[in-house]
Amino acid sequence: MRTSLKALRAGLLALGLTALAAPTASAASPSASPSPSASASASAGPVTTAGTTFLTAATLAPGQDAKVAASTGDYLYWAFAASEGQTDTVQVTVALPPSTDRTGPQTWTVELFDGLRRRQSCTAGPQNATAQQSAGSLALSCTLRQIRSWAEPWSGDPLPGTYYVRLSVSDVPQPDLGLAAQVQVHVGAKGGADDAQPEGGSLKAPLVPPVNAGTTAAAGTTAPAATSRAAAPAEPASHWYSDLFSGWNTRWFWTLAGGALAALAGVAGYTLTRHPRGHRPGGPASVPRQPQPHQHAPQHDPYRS
Repeated sequence: MRTSLKALRAGLLALGLTALAAPTASAASPSASPSPSASASASAGPVTTAGTTFLTAATLAPGQDAKVAASTGDYLYWAFAASEGQTDTVQVTVALPPSTDRTGPQTWTVELFDGLRRRQSCTAGPQNATAQQSAGSLALSCTLRQIRSWAEPWSGDPLPGTYYVRLSVSDVPQPDLGLAAQVQVHVGAKGGADDAQPEGGSLKAPLVPPVNAGTTAAAGTTAPAATSRAAAPAEPASHWYSDLFSGWNTRWFWTLAGGALAALAGVAGYTLTRHPRGHRPGGPASVPRQPQPHQHAPQHDPYRS
């Protein structure tokens, strides 16, 4: 009897310990297993497709490469995201078709566009490369300017958003179009939001318009404060004829003056190109009378009877 009670107590104690340990194990299980997003980004392989237009551009994640089998002469597009403070660099390697299939050199070009389809300039890297017929590959690269958090509408500075990579063949012999090639694209970025200011420069004071521009400041004077206002523009001088050529009078004056000048020009042109009336040239000149030849009287021949 005592043996059975001891066995029952031991079983109840084991069940309690198991129940207490179960929540701990279940709570620790999510942290032990990797998250789906982290595992997906870690196991994401290179992109094997490329778009043919801006709308069909293949998307590249940060640090993800693209390996595509392309056709010589096609336009290839990829898209990637860039944030403020970053300086992105696009590196392209093209494995050219066999030299025995090519008939001449090939020139490839890589270009970068922002979300508004504006072509962005490259600060470093060979944007165009020419491979001779014997070459097996060529390399291209383009370093974008640092992404800014704001810019003036006219400046065209790169802003945060989506950027497009376009790879194309700018010069190739006609028989070489359509040959198979292998393209590898890598997009790298350095910097971040902490480095959003341009390199080597920072705004120390607010920008204000100059006060009394053109005047020479006295020695020892300091620059005007930011709260000072610019001098009011000088009013134009007024004369007695100012009202005649201002307002609605200007339109009537130039209209009448133009009409008068046109009439005078027409009269002068007619006078120079037409003969005046009543002064017609005379008829044909009479032929002068020719003098008649003199007729001599026959002489008397004494020997003739």
